[in-house]
Amino acid sequence: MTAKNNWKQFLHRYKHIWVLSYILIYMPWFLYLEKHVTKDYHVIHTALDDYIPFCEYFIIPYLLWFAFIAVTFLWFFLYDTSGFYKMAAFLFTGMTIFLIISTIFPNGQDLRPTHFARDNIFVDMVKALYKTDTPTNVLPSIHVFNSIGVCVAICHNSQLYSKKWIRYGSLALGIFIILATMFLKQHSVVDVLAAGCMATILYPVVYMRESRKAADLSSQPIKG
Repeated sequence: MTAKNNWKQFLHRYKHIWVLSYILIYMPWFLYLEKHVTKDYHVIHTALDDYIPFCEYFIIPYLLWFAFIAVTFLWFFLYDTSGFYKMAAFLFTGMTIFLIISTIFPNGQDLRPTHFARDNIFVDMVKALYKTDTPTNVLPSIHVFNSIGVCVAICHNSQLYSKKWIRYGSLALGIFIILATMFLKQHSVVDVLAAGCMATILYPVVYMRESRKAADLSSQPIKG
């Protein structure tokens, strides 16, 4: 009974856990695309990509992305319900748009090197990444979009934003993650720009709507 009561208390306190059910939509859809988009896809490549050198050391911030997203998501889930809803709305809307684009416009890239100039543990980590992650479904980059989304969420939380090491640390990590997608040849510059554009469009929809409402209310005359 104690375990059952604890679970009920948890659900009562964290009712917003239902938001996480989105994973039941995203993962099957994404895995389907990963399995079926293997040929006859549009190659995303621009001349600028050829000027960006491969650098295996960027595997560190690239992999830190997973912890970055998970830890921030968990913090908002536990301590800022309103911010959690906004961040989830921002991230999940963008991720759904990504799935739709990948479905109607199958895409991939041909940037990955076949030979490596160096042989070290970081190159081994990149090789392992290449084996587990297909070079398809890259537009827009979810690594980039979610990094932007997490940084935006942190900036909109006064408690986190007031701590300089969190504010600047998250911004620095976000920048390195974005650079990593290109220096590891995981994404084209086009994928990165597309993610930035999508974030720019969704930001006012998710985060500025309440600010506009508050401004409208404050401008209304007080009735006596």
